[in-house]
Amino acid sequence: MQLRPRQREFVDRCHNALAAERNTLGIAPTGAGKTVMLSATALHMPKPILVVQHRIELVAQNHRTYRRMNPSGMTSEWTADKKRIERDGVTFGMIQSLTGHLDELPPLGSIIVDEAHHASADGYLRLINGARKRNPELQLLGVTATPGRGDKRTLRTVFSNVADQISVRELIAGGHLVRPRTFVLDVGVKDKLRGVKQLATDYDMDAVAEIMDQAPLNERVVEEWRKIAGERQTVVFAANVAHSKHVTEAFRTAGVAAAHIDGTMPDGERAAILRAFDRGELQVIVNVAVLTEGWDCQPVSCVILLRPSSHRSTMVQMIGRGLRKLDPELYPGRTKDDCLVLDFGTSVLQHGSIEAEQTLGEGGTVKCHACDSTVPKVCIECPLCGAELRKPAEAGERGERQERDAGDKEVLSDFVLTEVDLLKQSPYRWEEFWDGAMMMACAFDVWACMINLRGRWIAVGGAKGQPVRLLATEAERLVALSTADDYMREHGDDDAASKTKRWLSLPPSDKQLHHLGYKSPLEAPGLTRYRAACLLTWRWAEGAIKARVMEAGNARIAA
Repeated sequence: MQLRPRQREFVDRCHNALAAERNTLGIAPTGAGKTVMLSATALHMPKPILVVQHRIELVAQNHRTYRRMNPSGMTSEWTADKKRIERDGVTFGMIQSLTGHLDELPPLGSIIVDEAHHASADGYLRLINGARKRNPELQLLGVTATPGRGDKRTLRTVFSNVADQISVRELIAGGHLVRPRTFVLDVGVKDKLRGVKQLATDYDMDAVAEIMDQAPLNERVVEEWRKIAGERQTVVFAANVAHSKHVTEAFRTAGVAAAHIDGTMPDGERAAILRAFDRGELQVIVNVAVLTEGWDCQPVSCVILLRPSSHRSTMVQMIGRGLRKLDPELYPGRTKDDCLVLDFGTSVLQHGSIEAEQTLGEGGTVKCHACDSTVPKVCIECPLCGAELRKPAEAGERGERQERDAGDKEVLSDFVLTEVDLLKQSPYRWEEFWDGAMMMACAFDVWACMINLRGRWIAVGGAKGQPVRLLATEAERLVALSTADDYMREHGDDDAASKTKRWLSLPPSDKQLHHLGYKSPLEAPGLTRYRAACLLTWRWAEGAIKARVMEAGNARIAA
C-alpha cells in the first residue's frame, strides 16, 4: 500500500510534532484515508503501542488496515472477549474494556486515540494520565475528523498542538470527494435568524425553530428542493425534534418518501430507517444533530440546512454527509457527480462555502489567542478550543438565491491543474490509448484502466487473487482517475513498477512483441516495455473489463 503525497505529508507532520511535543492532534475528514494515515504513523512510534477506539467496528477496521501495511508486525486486541497487550507491537483496544483494567496494562510507549474528539472524556483521561505517570516520555497521537465535538469539552487539556489539518477543499480538488454546488435561498427569515442568541455550544435551536418551523416555510422548502434537486437522495438538518417532524410531514404530503430520526429513538428503529434510506426506499431523511458525524451514506447527493451553525466545523460536517463518492459495486445503477447544498439559514453567509476554503500549503502555524496551542495557520477555528482565529475568505452577503457560477469556474480550472498534479504525483505511469479515450496503469499484480464513454468515464481494476471490479462509473475524469489511482496504491505495494524505474522505458521484449503480433521492434516504433505490458494486460482482461462495463450500463438502465 502506497500513501498519497498529502497523506505522507500528514504522517510526517505528525511525527515531527510528536518528536517536539510528545503529543499532537491530526485532523482528517471523510475521504482523506484517516485509518491508513493512523496506521502509517504507528509504524514508527515507540512500542508498545495502544490504539484506542470507542466502537468495536473501529477496532476491527484499524487492526485490519495496520496488518495490511505491516503484515509481519506483532498485533493483538483488548476488547470484551480478548485481553492481551502486545509488548513488542500494537494493541487495538476498546476504551470501554480498557478502563476497568488500567492496572493490568504495562508501561506504554505510545497511545493513539482514534475519533480523538472523545479524548477529553473521563475514561480517556484516566487512561492517558495513568500512562503518562508510568512513562513521562509517552507519545500521544489523536486523529479525528471532528475536533471540538462529542462531549463538547475542550481538547486543550489533552493536546498542546495540531500537527496538520487536511481540508475538505483539498479532497474535493483532488477528486477524492465530489464537488458541492451551494445555493443560498432566502425565504424571508434571514434577518430574524441573525437575531437568535448563541448559547454555550451553538445557537438557541428552539428560538431557530420558532422562526423556521411554520407550515408555509416548510412547504416552501419542499417546493424549492423539488425545483433544484429533483430525484436526489437528500439529508435535511432541522433545528429541533418538532421542526424535524413537521418538515418530514411536509415532504410526505408532497408525495415524497421521507422519514424523521432523532437521538431519542430506539437504536433498532433508527438503524432500520437508515438501512431503508441506504437501499433507496426513502428519498429524504430529516434529522436533528444525529447525522452530523459518524454516518456516511454514499448515495446522499443533496444536503439541506434549515438551521444556522455557530461553528464553521459543524457546517462543514453537515455538508460533508453528501460528499462521499459512490462505489458502483455497492450501488449498481446509481450515479453521482456532485452534491447540492441548499442553505435556507445563514451558515454559508456567515462562514463561507466549502468551495472557498483555503488549503494549508506553506502557511505554517499560529498560536491560538484563547488557549495558546499551536495550530496550522489555515485553521479558521481552533480545533482544540473552538475559538475563531480568522474570518473565511468569502463569508458575507450573497444574493437571495444563487448558484455559485464563479465558484464552479474556479473548480473547473482547479480540475485541470489538479489532474496534472495527480498524474505527476502518482507512483505509477498512466498510459493513454485510443487518442486519450482509454488510460491504463499496471504494476505486476495490480492494474487499473479508465474508459471514456460519451464524455463520461468508467474505471475498472484488477488485482492478483481478486475479481475484476468496477471502480467508478459515469464519473468526471478527475474523480475516475483519483479512484483508479487509489486502487493502484492500495493493492500495488511493490515499487518495482514505479514510473521512475529504468525498465519501463526500455524497448519491448521479444516475448511481448510476439504476443502483440509484431515480428520486430521496427513494426512498433515508440513502443516501450511498460506500454507493451499495459496493452497485454488489456488484451488478457478485455473480456472481463467489457463485462463489468456492460453490467454497469444495464444496472443504470434498470435503475
